[in-house]
Amino acid sequence: MRWMIALIFLSACAHEAPRPELRQQPLPPGAFDAELSNYNYPREVKFYDFRSQGQVLRMAYVLAEAPVPNGQTVVLFHGKNFSAAFWEPTIKELTRRGYRVVAPDQIGFGKSSKPAAYQFSFQALAENTKALLDSLAIPKVSVVGHSMGGMLAVRYCLQYPRDVTKLALVNPLGLEDWKLSVPYRGLEESYRSELKATPEALREYQRLNYFGGTWSESYAPLVEMLAGWTRHPDYPKVAWNNALTADMIFTQPVLYEFGALKLPTLLLIGQRDRTAIGKGWAPKGVAEALGDYPRLGREAAKKIPGAKLVEFKNSGHLPQVEEFSRYLAELATFLKE
Repeated sequence: MRWMIALIFLSACAHEAPRPELRQQPLPPGAFDAELSNYNYPREVKFYDFRSQGQVLRMAYVLAEAPVPNGQTVVLFHGKNFSAAFWEPTIKELTRRGYRVVAPDQIGFGKSSKPAAYQFSFQALAENTKALLDSLAIPKVSVVGHSMGGMLAVRYCLQYPRDVTKLALVNPLGLEDWKLSVPYRGLEESYRSELKATPEALREYQRLNYFGGTWSESYAPLVEMLAGWTRHPDYPKVAWNNALTADMIFTQPVLYEFGALKLPTLLLIGQRDRTAIGKGWAPKGVAEALGDYPRLGREAAKKIPGAKLVEFKNSGHLPQVEEFSRYLAELATFLKE
């Protein structure tokens, strides 16, 4: 127990806010602080303050009302390298079709708190989201999750099965158990790796993993937030949370519980996706086999009772970017059925 307390204390000290004299230094262009206070989302951002694990935290979220409500609410779960702002095109089209939309920034992400010490788990993030929805008096929702958000969406449905009507997963992580073939990397090593991130490296990661080795300048906004963090003195706080959440993703796969899902489920899978936590340090010959989304999507569809699989041949990790019209048509049809 003593070593755990010491670790928490050291972590808090290592990732404390920069000293005032450092904050007075002129910031480079495009630099964003840990909570993105100088980064504008397309819509108004609200905040939900609550207590979790002995501390007061703040969850940012977007609440978008439909001009002509149909009485249904959709919750959007973002991925690890994304935020609620990333969902704007989906929010616009869903509200136009009558849905109320809630898009939270999970703790550790976007404009939400970046705690120095937090036991990240998908159960905890699901609990936080449920508390937010309860505060908004929203009892039932459909859930859409992308990337890491797909893992959280599955956990939310398993944790609160009576509160969810439908589940849509867009290139979710967690379709394979990386622990079986990739050595575990501890938090300090992961943190040191996160500290080395540069705008160029972030762009290259997305090019290779998200977009099948191709790149368009239209994808540049997807890197803007991540790159801006690396330019700010707050970045160690963000990097530490990145390490904590990467550990959560690596150690908490959800594929073993797919069979327990008892609700209509849609899988939207871009076929050029090759995203996999741990690929960068996997043994030689193993990395190439990881993140095979054509295979993983089909296997997931067999494990989830009654799941519908839609494959996007010309998309990678983000069919909602590369093939938005078809993505939207499939999602809207599923939600309406």
